[in-house]
Amino acid sequence: MSSDIAMLRQRIQTECEAMKQALFGYATVARHEIITHRFRALGQHQEQLARSIGPEEAQRIIFETYSQILGAPDG
Repeated sequence: MSSDIAMLRQRIQTECEAMKQALFGYATVARHEIITHRFRALGQHQEQLARSIGPEEAQRIIFETYSQILGAPDG
């Protein structure tokens, strides 16, 4: 089970890195479409994690990874 969690964490990191590239790098597809797709994928990964480790821990991992790669949101 921990290998599944590690794999999901890697996918989350990859999605966040792709989102960062879409925001700040060159993109041939509309950035909005790319970012929407990546957010949906993050949601799916969070749901998968929640089934293994609980919703609070899954949310923490998503937020932590997102913040590390894209920066903490204001507020």
